[in-house]
Amino acid sequence: MNTLDRYVLRQFVTTAVFSLLAITILFVAINMMDNLDDFLDRHATILMIATYYFYFIPEIMKLMTPVAMLLSALFTTGRLSTFNELTAIKSSGISLYRFMIPIMVFSFLVSAVSVYFNGWVVPYANKKKIQIARQYFQKDIQFISKNNIFIQDTKTRILSIGMFDDSRNVAIRVSIQDFDPEDLTRMVARYDAQEMRWLPESDSWMLYDGTARQFTGMGEVSTPFKMHNIGTLNFTPDDIRKKQEKPEEMNYTDLGEFIQNQQRAGQDTSRWLVDYYGKIAFPFASMIVVLFGIPFSSIKRRSGLGVELGIAIGVSFLYMIFLHVSQAFGYNGDLDPLLTAWLANILFFISGLYILWQVPK
Repeated sequence: MNTLDRYVLRQFVTTAVFSLLAITILFVAINMMDNLDDFLDRHATILMIATYYFYFIPEIMKLMTPVAMLLSALFTTGRLSTFNELTAIKSSGISLYRFMIPIMVFSFLVSAVSVYFNGWVVPYANKKKIQIARQYFQKDIQFISKNNIFIQDTKTRILSIGMFDDSRNVAIRVSIQDFDPEDLTRMVARYDAQEMRWLPESDSWMLYDGTARQFTGMGEVSTPFKMHNIGTLNFTPDDIRKKQEKPEEMNYTDLGEFIQNQQRAGQDTSRWLVDYYGKIAFPFASMIVVLFGIPFSSIKRRSGLGVELGIAIGVSFLYMIFLHVSQAFGYNGDLDPLLTAWLANILFFISGLYILWQVPK
């Protein structure tokens, strides 16, 4: 890395960090004002509010990092172009391609780090933030209910749980229904029990105080029991807890395991697959918007930094709108989940290459 690379990269990194910091502070301030009534109603302390926003900041950084990178690309290149520094660089025999190399390498590193940050750090912070919101601010309270849980264990087995006590790993008022593999509308067995307990030594569930009923062509056979080994079930207490979580609360590994369990049960997993692939695809928006922004701002204009800011905001909103529109089709199963997650990146990458091809090198 030569002196010019360090000079350009220093300006780019400084602008990116400042932009991300400024956007994060602005976002927190606006959100805090919006939730001020809730905080006051719940008599929230300053420490409680600070803790809530401490865990909220990673989500903001996740969403705003591509915006900060685009702003930095536009401002850094635009400033060099305005003061004729970029012209001098090109006159010395350094092409725009060579000028972009250190910035693109840094952008790739930011995207790579963001994959881990978005896949593991942000879900952990979101889980903590939502726990605080539920406990102290009564937000999203419907998602923590451990009552009336329904689980499709396999294509032929459905469970309903009246209540789950996660402190003891005990399910209360359990009903298990087995259906004929050849005719999924015909029930062949049903087990109703007062309790179902998790046995960690054997990694299995045991039913207590219930009745087993078998349905055959000859009628129904009912057998009371004190204890009954239901056999293999494809979920653990942790899986029940995860079913209460949103995708943004699950890290990359947990979400993948959750999707596998849902696929084994015969569920449509399109929505979760879009979120799963999106945890990898979205971080690379930071690199793609830089590829888009540098050639766009390399042409000298008299518009000033205000227009550059407007362009950055416009491009960011356009990206987000397109991302959410494509996600809607992916959630409904109209688009392949992998294509849905990467579609916005692909189109903006092609647009960036087109702009780069059009501008003087």
